Amino acid sequence: MRKMYQYVLSLVLFCIVTPLFASDLLMVRTQQNFPEAMLTLQTSIKEHGYEITRVQRIDIGLTGMGYKTDKYRVVFVGKPDEIQYLVNKYPVFAAYMPPQISIFAEQGETVLITANPKIYAEMIDDEADKVLFHRWESDVYSVFDDIRNAED
Repeated sequence: MRKMYQYVLSLVLFCIVTPLFASDLLMVRTQQNFPEAMLTLQTSIKEHGYEITRVQRIDIGLTGMGYKTDKYRVVFVGKPDEIQYLVNKYPVFAAYMPPQISIFAEQGETVLITANPKIYAEMIDDEADKVLFHRWESDVYSVFDDIRNAED
């Protein structure tokens, strides 16, 4: 009986904690095929004043290792002056910058996922610098809205 109680308690705690972790990721799913979704993403990023610093193909590496995969890219996004400022002031951010958006095809849809920029704000104490991450978060929501609305 005690084992059953522990199991149920563990399951309940897992269900409560899991949504907290999910809030650290932002995701949008679109009916657009991969090329159109990628174009919408790139256009929206530029319209929001950001630069695409690099696009890394992930599918080639996975296919080379024997996995079957469709199109998969990681898009590195940012404003170079902001990224440089943050990395200079907070060297710990060097591993996380520039922010990335993963985009991949999945069963006739395209999925985009990124870390919520607010997680970076939680790593620092300077309120003035936190504003930067809150703006990034707002911009990610807006970019994802553009992608969501593009399928209409």
